[in-house]
Amino acid sequence: MDDATVEDYFSYTPIHGAPETAAVLFFITAIVLFVQLKGASRWLLILPFTSLSESIGYILRSICIKYASLGLFITMTLFLLLPPNALALFNYKVVGQISRSSFDPDKKFWMKPRFVTWFFLGSDIFSFLLQSTGASMMSQDNDAAKIGKWICTVGLAIQLVFLAMFSAVAFVIFRSPLYKVTKGPKDKDERMAKTRIAWTIFTTTGLLYVRSIYRLVEFIDGYGGKVYSAEWAFYVFDFVPIFVMSLIYIISFIGYNFPRYTQIASV
Repeated sequence: MDDATVEDYFSYTPIHGAPETAAVLFFITAIVLFVQLKGASRWLLILPFTSLSESIGYILRSICIKYASLGLFITMTLFLLLPPNALALFNYKVVGQISRSSFDPDKKFWMKPRFVTWFFLGSDIFSFLLQSTGASMMSQDNDAAKIGKWICTVGLAIQLVFLAMFSAVAFVIFRSPLYKVTKGPKDKDERMAKTRIAWTIFTTTGLLYVRSIYRLVEFIDGYGGKVYSAEWAFYVFDFVPIFVMSLIYIISFIGYNFPRYTQIASV
């Protein structure tokens, strides 16, 4: 594809202005989140680094619109496809921390902190590896590209399954009065803090589900298909959900509920 044009890579003529705007917006959210992190647990760095990765992805998209390059196009695809996996990991970590810091004498194995954190972490890493491997293979010959497409599809499908399982576990934990959270400076009490965190987790997980379904349909539809070729769908179902998630994490910043030096109860 040495003589390929921009349209050959995208299968349509991409619009100018949108990727630059998206890059700036994600960069701003990254800066805000970095500032908010002062005094919070270090694992919350997942949030600003995800926004920063999204910003880089859209910068690469802007460059790809002007200069066609297979390597650059694949790198852009990876930066826009993979970072949301980190947001799923963040939500898993939040629920795992709540389980870890609470005492439930009848805690089932699937609600134990190690299971919540490591089982879903493992699924997220597995999905990440499948998607990155598949996306890399799509830059090769036709046979490898077809295999890569289905590997990406399987990775996204696995992510959807585990997101649904995680939502069920999170529902039980947030509903039970035995699971406590640390009250933040803007919370009237622990109950309000728990409600706010639950709203954050379920809303962002729902948005991530929408984005993952879109990506799954896109890969099933195939390169050059109606879904892949609809640029408006990419911004509506990929950019908007991830950006709104970033805004939710900023507005309902739960880092205050997980201070860096909180003593964790043993389970």
